[in-house]
Amino acid sequence: MVPRPSIHKRSHSTMTFGKPAGPPASGQQLRRLNELIQAAGHEDFRDARGPLGLNQRQAAGRFTRDEADELIERLESEESNDAPTTSRAKMTDAERRAQDLPDAILAAELQRRGWIVVEP
Repeated sequence: MVPRPSIHKRSHSTMTFGKPAGPPASGQQLRRLNELIQAAGHEDFRDARGPLGLNQRQAAGRFTRDEADELIERLESEESNDAPTTSRAKMTDAERRAQDLPDAILAAELQRRGWIVVEP
């Protein structure tokens, strides 16, 4: 007698494609995320997708509460780590002078040194 293969019922997860696992982020969380993303130099969630490693759903501004909390914590941590180093008081004299130069003069000097300069 040939053994019959056993038939196992597959268990399907309750999470469907494209659906977040958890309650949606609050309006307050989304506002804070938007502030932090703009402070980091991004226009919006879509602009921050690559640099911050956001998925397509998150790039559209849809986060779970847990995802929003994690990203807020990460961005606030990065913001506090960057703050002391970007303080004008901690810059060298040369850095302060360069920052005070008009954009056109700074761009011309960089081009003279062989850099390619593009307006933001």
